[in-house]
Amino acid sequence: MEILIQLSVCLIGGLLMSRLAKKLNLPAVTAYLVAGLLLGPYLLGALDVTGIGFNAPEVVSRLDIISQVALGFIAFTIGNEFRLEQLKSMGKQAIIVGIFQAVATTVLVDIALVALHFINPGLISISSAITLGAIASATAPAATLMVVRQYKADGPLTRLLLLVVAIDDAVGLVLFSASFGVAVALESGTINLVTVLVEPVIEIVLSLGLGSLAGWILFLVEKFFHSRSKRLSISIGFVLLTVGLSMLSFEVGGIRFGFSLLLVCMMTGTIFCNICDFSEELMGRVDGWTAPLFVLFFVLSGAELNLKILSNPMVLLIGLVYIVFRSLGKYFGAYSSCAITGCSEKITKHLGVTLLPQAGVALGMALTAQQLTDGEVVRSVVLFSVLVYELVGPALTKRSLVAAGEIHEEGRTSARKKNTGRPSVQLDK
Repeated sequence: MEILIQLSVCLIGGLLMSRLAKKLNLPAVTAYLVAGLLLGPYLLGALDVTGIGFNAPEVVSRLDIISQVALGFIAFTIGNEFRLEQLKSMGKQAIIVGIFQAVATTVLVDIALVALHFINPGLISISSAITLGAIASATAPAATLMVVRQYKADGPLTRLLLLVVAIDDAVGLVLFSASFGVAVALESGTINLVTVLVEPVIEIVLSLGLGSLAGWILFLVEKFFHSRSKRLSISIGFVLLTVGLSMLSFEVGGIRFGFSLLLVCMMTGTIFCNICDFSEELMGRVDGWTAPLFVLFFVLSGAELNLKILSNPMVLLIGLVYIVFRSLGKYFGAYSSCAITGCSEKITKHLGVTLLPQAGVALGMALTAQQLTDGEVVRSVVLFSVLVYELVGPALTKRSLVAAGEIHEEGRTSARKKNTGRPSVQLDK
């Protein structure tokens, strides 16, 4: 009973907060995160009133399955953007930009934090420094997608952004696996090539393979049904299935075999949308069904943010260095790679800012990094950066899309009335 009350409070509180955000001209995503902070264990939750807020981080953690499912649907939706016609027009640009900006960010943060280590060795170890550099490459697809959907953004920048965000996940996985393997080797004195090179490649290949199979089977099963409601139910069922399967992992001969939830669900959406002639209409229905789920996801994400880290001067210092150099890496990495690939001036100027949001993927990496000697520092720095990026990032993404001419705020009301094109999730209502 208590969980149901908490979920209802999260949903209603998030939506009410979005009305205030609208008056302040802020994205609804920011409102949901602030609502989560208020309901979290450090504010209203600290009052320990049954059903209102979360009185401990462990209580929020019990609802992790909701966040996992929401990420699955977000990845499935992003996979729908990988249509062949778009890949033919900007696939090469997306791959180059996606790889270059991630690598540039990692290198820049590595240099800054390693330099910080040599200035004050007691502040951060080299192993944690290079691990944080890899984590810096990750971009949060959830916040980006929600801003795009809320404001019905469309144009070359938006389409390239969604492709780059999807590619970023695979690149970030490889960078983190390699960097974390080197970090462990520095602490243990032995280099494990299996951990550094083999396991990340296996995870990507297995994830893409499972996602491709799931997308193909989803299409075959959908053909047995003609009712819109039944097709919608089958799609939801398959996303839940892929989320569950992606959580499986096993070890054979000392090699870990696992999956990336985002890659599996993204590939499922990609295959399905390219072989199914009614996928466009069906995806619109899925978007409508998942609207409350996404609100819960962001409110719970806000509730997970740890405000206690703000009282640690060491974390704040490392965090500020991390945020500054990650932001520079994302912006100039995207700027230079866009210029090299011949992107328009608007894309070149604004893409980097839209890649700043960071959340779930980075937190997952930070959880793994806790195995390091000072792994708690890594986790605290990432928590601090997520707190900053999730509150500021969506607004910056919106501002960049407006500046690029791909959000027309004055036309939003009329656009809703016309209801043309693929239905979108309107989280600002």
